[in-house]
Amino acid sequence: MNARIEDYALIGDEQTTALVGKDGSIDWLCLPRFDSGACFARLLGDEDHGYWRIAPKGADTCTRRAYRPDTLVLDTEWETAEGTVRVTDLMPQRDRAPDVVRIVEGVSGRVTVRSTLRLRFDYGSVVPWMRRSDGHRVAVAGPDSAWLRTEPHVDMWGQDFGTHAEFAVAEGERIAFVLTWHPSHEPRPALVDPYQALSTSVRDWRRWTSRCRYEGPYRDTVVRSLVTLKALTYAPTGGIVAAATTSLPEELGGVRNWDYRYCWLRDSTLTLGALLSAGYHKEAEAWRDWLLRAVAGDPADLQIMYGLAGERRLPEWELPWLPGFAGSAPVRVGNGAVDQLQLDVYGEVMDSLSLARSAGLPTKPHMWALQCALMRFLQSAWHQPDEGLWEVRGGRRQFVHSKVMAWVAADRAVRTLEQRHELKGDLAGWRAMRDEVHREVCEKGYDPGRRTFTQYYGSRELDASLLLIPRVGFLPPDDPRVIGTVDAIRADLGHGGFVRRYDTDAVGVDGMPGGEGAFLACSFWLADALHMTGRTDEARELFGRLVSLTNDVGLLAEEYDPGLGRQVGNYPQAFSHIALVNTALTLFGGEGTAGAGHGAG
Repeated sequence: MNARIEDYALIGDEQTTALVGKDGSIDWLCLPRFDSGACFARLLGDEDHGYWRIAPKGADTCTRRAYRPDTLVLDTEWETAEGTVRVTDLMPQRDRAPDVVRIVEGVSGRVTVRSTLRLRFDYGSVVPWMRRSDGHRVAVAGPDSAWLRTEPHVDMWGQDFGTHAEFAVAEGERIAFVLTWHPSHEPRPALVDPYQALSTSVRDWRRWTSRCRYEGPYRDTVVRSLVTLKALTYAPTGGIVAAATTSLPEELGGVRNWDYRYCWLRDSTLTLGALLSAGYHKEAEAWRDWLLRAVAGDPADLQIMYGLAGERRLPEWELPWLPGFAGSAPVRVGNGAVDQLQLDVYGEVMDSLSLARSAGLPTKPHMWALQCALMRFLQSAWHQPDEGLWEVRGGRRQFVHSKVMAWVAADRAVRTLEQRHELKGDLAGWRAMRDEVHREVCEKGYDPGRRTFTQYYGSRELDASLLLIPRVGFLPPDDPRVIGTVDAIRADLGHGGFVRRYDTDAVGVDGMPGGEGAFLACSFWLADALHMTGRTDEARELFGRLVSLTNDVGLLAEEYDPGLGRQVGNYPQAFSHIALVNTALTLFGGEGTAGAGHGAG
């Protein structure tokens, strides 16, 4: 089993993704969608839970690997005593059926290569029946089937509930493996030409990345983050999943293991800002449209997250047959936080739609009516305690960030009416609400003795989400209360030079045992706040250290454990990569982005 989360690279087809280890093993793949059952689940278990490894016989970790520039096509090379061999991994943009293409190429000498495929449907719990058909090895179990073939033909055999092959490649020779999933009741899917798929994928990705408007420092890192965000997009609907995985632990060996293969409203404004600023208006519009469809309905029923197509029911359950990454159990599917009340999402939705309107995205006829409905509900609900941005399981509280985002909702509604006189709404009522929320937060959410805003009313605890106060425009960056809050968070929540979300040792706040690492998005927010409060050199230094945490192929998980020097949490994490792009645009956008706009204000 691979020892570290950051040992993995990502491939995908904008409907699902796979994780490929440095040893040449695909240890995570859900088919046909991000949120489907995994057919390779070794990531959260062992070899019996499914994997597919292609590597030189007797070899271990690769010598080097890299994405082809500006693409999601991965090249992994091994130098052996026999010679050098390269494996190129990709998932071509699908017509109907998802394909995994693995092309083995001799670079020098003559190298013996082994392929071991162990398909296990339903998160490693179901061993399929294998048969031969029309030049394929076919695996079938219930609704799932997978077809494996090679070009040119390579002999394969079954052993130990796996499919094996051993062959040699000389310099210049290529052998392609293609694994295709489709519903078991349907005929064999159309064959994909693996070599044409490689050429097309490289061309299409480079055409897409060429649209990036950012030309400042760290451009390659920013482009890699945008490619990752594109890979986490479910193309049929425009929804963007929070991560490709479930249950990668926030603390190794701990219980803070959650399913992130869904779409969170909390990401909406920051995602739109990143896409719009980098020049990806089509993707921003698709995300905005997904958002409108997902939140349609009774405003009182607004959820914090939805499925890829806007599904509402995401029940949480455990997979007891999987021991978890590094023994981190339980492994969970679904997410019980879907039923929580998080009032900040109303602010994030209002902010997102305001940003979309000001950026010139085509409006939808029902968009303003939906916003008015959201505001009518929030006017009566913003006083309530909630579970807050971080989805705590220790009971509802009057979280300051939630109140600030209620202010954001009212502020964006007021601004829209002030700028768009053809629209109608409760201007006087929304102004009154905005003033009342602002006054209450400053009175009840601020500790004058410590010169900082607090996590919730009456608390002495801090929360990194308060770093967003100047960004959303609640107070100007030069306000002493903002500067004091930034300094207090830096001092109290600092962790190895980065930032934790909050103090997990605080009694009863999140209702979970154990701790977690530094939260990478919050650490980027600190860089933003330092820049906004006039400390740009410190902000850029912090940004450089954060970029240095990316793995060898530029990917970030949710968190980083400074004590272990390891990435932790689900991976790759959209929130981390969105924050990276936005902070780069904040710090360097003026140096290399034509017309870049960013932030939520």
